[in-house]
Amino acid sequence: MDDLDASLRFYRDGLGLATKGIVGAEFEFGAVAFFDLQANLKLALYPRKSLSKDSGLPPAKPGAPDFSIGHNVSSRAEVDHVMEQARGAGAAIVKPARDTFWGGYAGYFRDPDGHLWEVAWNPHWASPD
Repeated sequence: MDDLDASLRFYRDGLGLATKGIVGAEFEFGAVAFFDLQANLKLALYPRKSLSKDSGLPPAKPGAPDFSIGHNVSSRAEVDHVMEQARGAGAAIVKPARDTFWGGYAGYFRDPDGHLWEVAWNPHWASPD
């Protein structure tokens, strides 16, 4: 991402994910924001240049759909709720939620940095905790 402050606002204020905010800003290439997803699972957001410096890989192009982040929820209504919450926070809806070929219900959005998210309800899986 190119604007860590904007990403922090999207995930914290828009999607309501718990965070202590940006930490490590006192170090060159050290700024990062961690978001609690569940026990022992965090989403870590680094500026593109910082992640490139730390990993040794060239910076990725913004919005390249190399992968999607899956957010599984417990109902069709919850899919619609999360999609609307994301839209309200500034996400671009890529594919509105709809019935899937595998019997579920899902939609896609891109966060302000272009990362692709799928919000899905799968009737064949146990409800997430």
